Amino acid sequence: MPTSTSLARSSGGLRSRTPRYGIHEESGLTRREDPALVKTLLRVLHYLSPHRSLVVGTFVFAGLATAFELIPPWLIKVIIDDVIQAGKTELLVWVFLALCAAYVLRSLCGSMRIRMNNGLEQQVVHDLHVQVFSALQRLSISFYENRPTGEIMSRVLNDTEHMQRIFVDGLEEIITAGLTLIGIMIMLFMLNWKLALLALAPIPLLVIGAALFTKRVHGYYRVIRKGAAELNALLQDMLAGIRETMGFNRQPYEQERFDRKSDRCRQDTLKAMYLWSYYSPGMMLIGSLGGAMVLWFGTAEVLEHRLSVGELVMFISYLALFYVPINQIHSVNHMLQHALAASERVFEVLDLVPDVRDRPDAQVPGARLRGEVAFHHVGFHYREDAPILTDITISVRAGERVALVGPSGAGKSTTLKLLMRFYDVKQGAITVDGFDIRDLSLAFLRSQIGLVQQEPFLFNGTVRENILYGDLKARQEEIEAAAKAARAHDFIMALPEGYDTWIGERGVKLSVGQRQRVSIARVILKDPPIVMFDEATSNIDTETEVKIREALDDLTKGRTTIIIAHRLSTIHGVDRIIVVDHGRVVEDGTHETLIGHEGVYARLYDAQFQV
Repeated sequence: MPTSTSLARSSGGLRSRTPRYGIHEESGLTRREDPALVKTLLRVLHYLSPHRSLVVGTFVFAGLATAFELIPPWLIKVIIDDVIQAGKTELLVWVFLALCAAYVLRSLCGSMRIRMNNGLEQQVVHDLHVQVFSALQRLSISFYENRPTGEIMSRVLNDTEHMQRIFVDGLEEIITAGLTLIGIMIMLFMLNWKLALLALAPIPLLVIGAALFTKRVHGYYRVIRKGAAELNALLQDMLAGIRETMGFNRQPYEQERFDRKSDRCRQDTLKAMYLWSYYSPGMMLIGSLGGAMVLWFGTAEVLEHRLSVGELVMFISYLALFYVPINQIHSVNHMLQHALAASERVFEVLDLVPDVRDRPDAQVPGARLRGEVAFHHVGFHYREDAPILTDITISVRAGERVALVGPSGAGKSTTLKLLMRFYDVKQGAITVDGFDIRDLSLAFLRSQIGLVQQEPFLFNGTVRENILYGDLKARQEEIEAAAKAARAHDFIMALPEGYDTWIGERGVKLSVGQRQRVSIARVILKDPPIVMFDEATSNIDTETEVKIREALDDLTKGRTTIIIAHRLSTIHGVDRIIVVDHGRVVEDGTHETLIGHEGVYARLYDAQFQV
């Protein structure tokens, strides 16, 4: 996964190409239609279907906990009316035991509800992580080249973590609150339907307030999630470029950039928090007015002997319980908008369709490819107004060693990306052994090609693990043989723990030349019929270059080899040299032939070797 190291890409990469994938980030607040929110919520809840037993268990224990919650107010009424006023003291012990039993059973059921809900939450979060990562694995390379790594990580980790709030707090509290409301409403109407209607009088105002709050706060939370992703991308970029920051003494500049972005996130978050500060107390006030009206009219009912003191106390106790779940629902609504905004960002990734993908009838040849490569009038562009390759026609025989040379920006590296199907050609076709590569399975095609890149990427692990990436089933002797062929075995054995030495993130504990040789060993272990080297010796010292050149003579025998090089000293011994300039093939031949033409290749050669 590429990491952006320039300020331009970290600040603008996400916006420049995003529409191509159907992700449209809002620069300000965007009103989302309610049906879209409902659709998102239903899609999130769809993740519950594989775990029905946990869902049912959560419902059952939530219902039992609610039932036991409704018992204490009734027992209090018995104490007031029967024990205190009627003098039936023999009931006190039984009421006390029943009260204790209700509390114990409520707590046990609540514990089981929480346990099952937490299990459900972790299952769903795991499913989300796996699905998002799987979606990222199938996306085209252009998705990563136009987005900061930190922004992508934010969607995989932070946004999915916020989604889990729907299942942790949201699902649990909505179930509990809903069941509690139903149970209490039944009890209230059974006690006194007039007082029950008074208690429900504020509900329409609460519903209207919740609807207005939801519309407003959802837009805020989309901005908050976008800002959090940008802050994460900025942090990742700064950490990746920490050596440049130190080398140029730009710590104050980076601090100011981070402070500014963090302060923007603070301000966006405070907008939502301030809105909540008005909404939550306002809803509580409206609910309290209902309670005040019940107390007023309930007292009158007691004075007129239409209601006992115990019944009034029981009604008020139930009413106090009634507004607790209502307040919970308001809180869940607040949290839910944040979670839904995160969910939308996650679903945007899940819904992306990669530019490069297998055709329905993609072929997987039964045998290893021989490696005959041909470009047939290939044209390609990243932007339509800036063509990179124009009418490229190249033919490479199986086992032939070919060098692609030319000025910077001529399109050399793009040809390798097209052969690997990191991108698809815009015009023409590329064939391997006569197969149009678009007709081959991506997995099969890439298994037949080994690519050593200009800037080799090593994973944060051991030397062994990085070489083993070429063939996960390889034995130790095969790993060492590949390392010896890449002229890497000697320096590996000199490391503190040999092949088990931890090399750090991106292989920072190794020199550039050492990283390059480990990456070459990785490709050797893969043993593909086609090998491509993209400026593979451009960043190494002369001694290391000599070692790699010696290895290349042996490694490329019997393999189709395509070498891109600015340093022409690295391409001695190739069968042909193809010169690319301004996206076109301008020369093709041996070194001696091209030198005699006094064309582009001759000028490049003279520029590098003139005394």
